[in-house]
Amino acid sequence: MKSSDLDFITIGRILAPWGIKGKLKVKVITDFPQRFAPSSTVYVNRQPMTIASTEWYKSKAIIKLNTIDNIEAAQRLRGQPIEIHHSQLYSLPEGQYYHFQLIGLEVWTTQGELLGNITEILTAESNDNYVVKGDKGEILIPAVEDVVKSIDLNKGRIVIEAIQGLLSLNQKSG
Repeated sequence: MKSSDLDFITIGRILAPWGIKGKLKVKVITDFPQRFAPSSTVYVNRQPMTIASTEWYKSKAIIKLNTIDNIEAAQRLRGQPIEIHHSQLYSLPEGQYYHFQLIGLEVWTTQGELLGNITEILTAESNDNYVVKGDKGEILIPAVEDVVKSIDLNKGRIVIEAIQGLLSLNQKSG
């Protein structure tokens, strides 16, 4: 990931126009849906825009951006990410991380074995699971206290305790 990619964080994706007056149906991909509140600044194609109004329909945000006034302009934005600048990030409590901070980190065991890098994070109700890709294929690592022993963003690594059967059980050939 280039450092310029970290300047902007995706919080939603424009699915389609909504009506004929420039409203957009947005899939929300943030834990902070209040980011779609009226008067909020978001970025589309790295251009700042202000949300003029927001409605909610079946867990999708229906937003009106201040510069999009017709269905043709809305149609051109189909599929585009809605982003925020990293300076707009909320501070998280100690020990909590944004997914983009964890993607790419090296995963090591407490015995000093490099397993690979986190390529994806699967979110589940009980806990997240890190998809780790390395020389031995893909391994799923549950993001729970018993397994994840330390996360060091500065060193770019996570240390895990490979509890009995974890590595062989979760290994997928890939």
